[in-house]
Parts: sequence; structure tokens; C-alpha cells
Amino acid sequence: MRKQITELETIARRLEPSPGDRKAAAEQVMSYANEFLDGLPDMPVYVPGQPDAGFGSQVNESPQPLEELLGELRRQVDTFGINPASGAHLGYIPGGGVYYAALGDFLADISNRYSGIAFASPGAAQLEQKMVRWMADLVGFGDTAGGDLTSGGSIANLSGIVAAREAHAIPAAEISSTCVYFTAQVHHCVTKALGIAGLKECVHRQIPMDERFRLDAEKLEQAIAADRAAGLKPWLVVASAGTTDTGAADPLARIAKITERNGLWLHVDAAYGGAFLLTDYGREVMRGIDRADSVVIDPHKGFFLPYGSGALLVRDQQHLAQAHSYHADYMQDAQAAESTPSPASLSPELTRPFRGLRLWLPLRLYGLAPFRAALDEKLLLARYFHQQLSQLPNFEVGPAPDLSVVIYRYRPQNSTDIDGINRKLVEDIQRHGEIFVSSTLIDGQYMLRLAVLNFRTHLNHIDRLLELLQSTAASLDH
Repeated sequence: MRKQITELETIARRLEPSPGDRKAAAEQVMSYANEFLDGLPDMPVYVPGQPDAGFGSQVNESPQPLEELLGELRRQVDTFGINPASGAHLGYIPGGGVYYAALGDFLADISNRYSGIAFASPGAAQLEQKMVRWMADLVGFGDTAGGDLTSGGSIANLSGIVAAREAHAIPAAEISSTCVYFTAQVHHCVTKALGIAGLKECVHRQIPMDERFRLDAEKLEQAIAADRAAGLKPWLVVASAGTTDTGAADPLARIAKITERNGLWLHVDAAYGGAFLLTDYGREVMRGIDRADSVVIDPHKGFFLPYGSGALLVRDQQHLAQAHSYHADYMQDAQAAESTPSPASLSPELTRPFRGLRLWLPLRLYGLAPFRAALDEKLLLARYFHQQLSQLPNFEVGPAPDLSVVIYRYRPQNSTDIDGINRKLVEDIQRHGEIFVSSTLIDGQYMLRLAVLNFRTHLNHIDRLLELLQSTAASLDH
């Protein structure tokens, strides 16, 4: 048996490259990364097409050279679809991925510190809690606040809804008479989370919006009163601090006053808008967010981190602990030694990556000033686009942006198929590959969206989009 073990060890040791091999591989990977970053200004932001049908399935017993694999990555992955690293990405909700966040991920993956349990890595757990504390301070929460770094807004919203469910101790027999309130602009992950949390049968009240697509606080109060009078149980209000479709920020201070008076949990989805709390303007737009019970922020949006970076913040950390704490005999040593709160006790996850390093490293290396400047720049770029497009003939522009999303459409005088011509406008601009735009439906009407959030997006990109809109629209008229 010893001989067999030794033979297997010899083969298994191939998984540990020599210092020379590590250096050579790192040089190849860094060369690939630098070539990608240096070439970004000249790359198309969108390339239609699909990878080869057999791509990704060639795993076998034979090793392959790294150079060959990087070539495959370039051809099959980094060629087709949307390039989210590009400053020309103005659709959906862009982010970007700052360079030092990638280095943070690299270091976290090399040491592979397990951040889920404080006993396993007290430094990693504490670092993540410091990042949570920093964001809680940004929101304006007090000393009792806590939270968790998640994979994104979907899990953060789910965890927040579960915390709200447990805080109000909703029994199964009362789910169908329990009411949740939001607008038609709520992110779809919220209704998805309600289903996952066993609350699909809750009464979903869709509250009307004003002309700027913000929740109508007066209608909310009326709906709560009507439900209570009907013997139902108002429970949760989900407000938005930057909706995906229009970028609207609900009147949080007025909503908070209503939820406090009526004893409802206020959950604010600020996945997109939360980072703008770094700016004076953003703090004014989201005034009252500090009165929420729970808040979601996505650092992979306004803090420009790589995808997979979300955060849930709660005003009282005990609500998270009550909703997610656990006991396992095999974890008794770790739980007995716990001093710093463990993410595993505050979230659905046990095994998780060390997410905090990708946020901590760029924040410490850069300081806050360039993040704040980038966010203020995006706010101004959106207003500039709205102002410029409003002056062009045959373009219909939505409300002035609350944050950095603008909705608009082309409305030529000689066309009756407005939706059809705008679909063609989006398709032609996307096919051009220089600027990426996306669309949505507002009250059943097809609308184009500008979403400015990538830290690499600057004035030249907005000016170029304005040029493309005019030239492409003119070509559609003929």
C-alpha cells in the first residue's frame, strides 16, 4: 500500500507547480490581461455570435499548454457577446471591474482563506465585517447594524426578506393574509425571493407611481389602511433606491414615516443606487434610507467591482442572526471560539469565497476620492445626455434622471410603428458594435435606456452615442 500511495503522490504533486512554472504561468496570464486592458478602447463593445459547439467539453487525461488554453479563452469567451469592461457599455446596469479588485481576488484565491467562520480565519471574517460596517455607516445605520457580503443583489434581497419574515414571526397559516407592498418597477429578484422564502402566497400589492416612476407614498398609506381594515396583515414595504428600468428613487423618508407609524418592515433595494451615497447629491436623493430596516447594495455596480459582489445591511444585526443562525455538532469547536460574528451565522451560505478582499484592497489603495468623482461624473453624464437628447427633433425623453439612467425613444413623424422602429434602432446600434444600448418596456411601450455606471465611461462615449442615435435614426427614416 505504501508503494501505491507514493506512486499516487508523485502524480498528484503535478497540481503544485514549481516556482519557475508559477512565474512563467503568471507572466503569460498577466500578459493576456494587460493586452486585454490596453486594447479596450479599440475593442467592439458587442459582437454577435456563439462559441464553437464543442468548446468547453475537451476535458480529458491529457494536459494542455497554458498558451493554447489562453488562445481558446480569447477566441471562444472574450470575443462574443457584451464586453462589460468597456466604457461603451451603456445598457442594463454596467459596472466595470477595477484592476485592484482582481488582484484582491487573486490573493484571496491563492491563500484560500475560509471567511465563513471566524474561528477558521478571524482576520478574513473581521475584514469582511469592517467592510459591512463601512457600508452601514454610509447608509447611516447605528451601532446595532450588521450585514453580510453576498454574491449579488438577488441573494442579498432574499436574505433581507427572510430576516423580515423571521422578525415578524409570520406563521405558515397567516402567509395568505400577509401583505407586501412595492411598485411595478421593483426588481424581479424580489418577487422571486418571496417565492423562494415560502411567501409566494402573500398578498402582493402593487402601489401606483407618480409621473417620475416613484412610489406614491399617499397611495401606499391608503393601501395599508384598506388592508388592515379588511382584516389582512400589512408586513413589508420594498422601496427602491434606483430602479433598473428608469433609475427612479422612491421617496424613502416619506415611506419610512409610514412604515414606522404602521409597524411594517422597510426593505430598500439600493443594489444599483446605494453607491451614490458617497456623493452629496446621492445622499439627498436617498434621504431617509437610514430609517430602513434592511438595505441592499451591490458593490459590483457603483463601486465598480467584478460581478459577484453584493451586500445586505440591517439596522439590527440580531434579526439576521435569528433568521440564519444554526447548530451543527461538527462545528462545535468553531462556534465555541467565536468572538467576531461569522458570515455563516448571518447568511444562507456556509462555504463561501473570501469576498471582502476585492472590496477592501481597491478602497484602501485608491481612497474614496476617485470613487466619489467617478460617481459624480456618471450623474452629470446622465443629465447631460438627457439635456442634449431633449433638444434633438423626434426624440421623446423620459423624466430627468434621479441617478444615472435615462429612458427615451425615437418618434419619427412619418411612422406609426413606433415600437418597431425603436427595436430596429437598438438592433442597428448594437450590431454596429461601437456603443451598447439596451431597452425596456414602460407602460407597454418600447423604450431605450441609457445606463451610465462603468468607471471607464466618459463624455466621449455619451457624445458618440448621441451621434449614433441621430445618424442611425436618420437611416431608418429612408
